Amino acid sequence: MSLRPLIAIFGTTGVGKSNLAIQLALQIAAQKSRWKGARIINADAMQVYAGLDVITNKVPEAERHGVEHLLMGFKQPGEQYVVGQWVRDAICAIEETHMREQIPIVVGGTSYWMQHLMFPDRLAGMQPEAAPTLSESIARSLASMPPHLLDLFNSLPEQPPDAAVDPDAATALHLLLHHLDPAVAARWHWRDTRKVIRSLRIVKDTGRRPSEIMSEQSETLPKPRYRTLCLWLYAEPSVLNPRLDSRVDAMMERGLLDEVRSLHSLAQQPTSDIDYTLGIYQSIGYKEFHGYLMAPSRTEKAFNEAVDNMKLSTRQYAKRQISWIRNKLLPAINTANIEDKIMPTYLLDATDTGDKWISNVQDPALQLTRDFLNSDDLPDPLKLSENARKMLNINDKPVDPTAVLKAQRKVVCSICTVDPAQPFMVDEGRLAVHLESRPHKRLANKKTPEQYREENRLKKLGLASKAMAEPNSNVDRDSGSLFSS
Repeated sequence: MSLRPLIAIFGTTGVGKSNLAIQLALQIAAQKSRWKGARIINADAMQVYAGLDVITNKVPEAERHGVEHLLMGFKQPGEQYVVGQWVRDAICAIEETHMREQIPIVVGGTSYWMQHLMFPDRLAGMQPEAAPTLSESIARSLASMPPHLLDLFNSLPEQPPDAAVDPDAATALHLLLHHLDPAVAARWHWRDTRKVIRSLRIVKDTGRRPSEIMSEQSETLPKPRYRTLCLWLYAEPSVLNPRLDSRVDAMMERGLLDEVRSLHSLAQQPTSDIDYTLGIYQSIGYKEFHGYLMAPSRTEKAFNEAVDNMKLSTRQYAKRQISWIRNKLLPAINTANIEDKIMPTYLLDATDTGDKWISNVQDPALQLTRDFLNSDDLPDPLKLSENARKMLNINDKPVDPTAVLKAQRKVVCSICTVDPAQPFMVDEGRLAVHLESRPHKRLANKKTPEQYREENRLKKLGLASKAMAEPNSNVDRDSGSLFSS
């Protein structure tokens, strides 16, 4: 059965993704074809929240030109809305759009959501069983588990604790995960309570170890859910970063601080049941101005620092967006395209604005969309621009879940661990760098004989980690313990 068409537009903030989506939708509606129009499906984790149009950078209603936008502005501040929920809602919206003989255009900067939409069966625990049957490994773990951890498993907290506020709760959850699935526990830092809770809920919902589910997923190549035209809007960081700074200044002029004040007031109300550690309260803007609004005296210096911090956070977020696309999304797309080019992917150079944006982004995208929907031949993605050739060429990266799990596991440095209940953890791949760092060497000079032996063990493991990262390495990639002994 042939796959239904989908258009996906992704990239950093500040490159014109929403504008392009609207232009494509208008063209599809105007051309004579079997498709009667298009609908835009939001894939931005912050734009799902109602109101707060400045802080979330929603396209104003007047600029949408009548194009329907779905999954936008329908959640309340503080309400949690995670990837599994969005994927289910997006699938329903896409199916309804296809039934109307319209094209769904998914657009947004949360590439993590988009990736799980494109590739089914890669999100463990999306459909929990009412009464899951326990696997043998989980049954054994629960049978031998200390009573206090068993009680914790039976009454997992609804929301992840803040590790900075309650480190004991955070380490207890991580220890519980270690008892149930040591391999996955080694993937997450104990401070990353959201990921730890997520892994524990997979165990509870499925009755299985997440690592077992990942192992099964690794046996098959990722198969796309839709025939997807992928459009990556990219701008050179040297040009994008000043543009993002100016965008923050423009947001301030449009009333961003007023929106932050309203959110802050809402969270401070004693009768409020809103959890300000979730939802819109995690957006760039609120976090940076929280300290300023909490201060007894709001000085101009503190205000300027908050603005600068927001600009820095925005630039860092754009960098992370590019990293995710190149390290996660593109490898999955390339793997899916091995047998059949079912997900043609193009980088559109959005470095320049104005007329050049139209010629470099809008016009090529309109032509690619026409050819894609008509099943005509498409051009070579690497020949669209120099940036396309440079950014679409990536080294082979692991895409199967088990390989990713092994590549990103963590080890404990007992030399740098002050409190054994709160171990100092470092990525295994970064261990050699950590062992040469000043803080580690300073503590190592005070080591006991036991710590001296431990440091030698870590050095051997660090050398192995370094060798694993080098091409043609003969080191066994499975060597080394997940936790320090």
